Amino acid sequence: MPVQLLFAMLRNPASIGAVLPSSRTLANAMAGAAVGADTVVELGAGTGPVTEALMRRLPGVPLIAVELQPALARRLQARFPSVDVREAAAKEVVDGLIERPGRLVLVSSLPFRSLPREVAAETVDSICRFLVRDRERKLVQFTYQPRAPFAVPRHLRWHRRVVVWRNTPPAGVWELRAVE
Repeated sequence: MPVQLLFAMLRNPASIGAVLPSSRTLANAMAGAAVGADTVVELGAGTGPVTEALMRRLPGVPLIAVELQPALARRLQARFPSVDVREAAAKEVVDGLIERPGRLVLVSSLPFRSLPREVAAETVDSICRFLVRDRERKLVQFTYQPRAPFAVPRHLRWHRRVVVWRNTPPAGVWELRAVE
């Protein structure tokens, strides 16, 4: 486990949803679900395993990596100098991109079930508003639970893409889109 991840967990356990970084298999599954994006926004980039997979799988596609923990954000920027790393809350960045045109894909490792209830609710509301703005947008989210990551309004629908058994613990990769 990277030292920065351990320190971030000790400072604010609710903001870190995993004991270990995402496996390469999970990171690749997340990146594969983002193929076709004009811009990718990674929420909760952490130590960067998904960031690395996104850069490898989608070369030349603009990538915005969002990480709230300062030490992790600094590490991401040093490791991936070509990535637009934003040390901010996911809601703040998503709200700021709502008017941006094109096929934007949110790729999220946010721990919705362990976030403070108010933070989770505000972030989910922001993501839902973002997605209904353009039907080509989607959210790619993983969860360790066998059910959808969070409840959504009727005009949005979850679809489970895959279960990644080669991750500790196993994780489901889900897509959320506006219903046509």
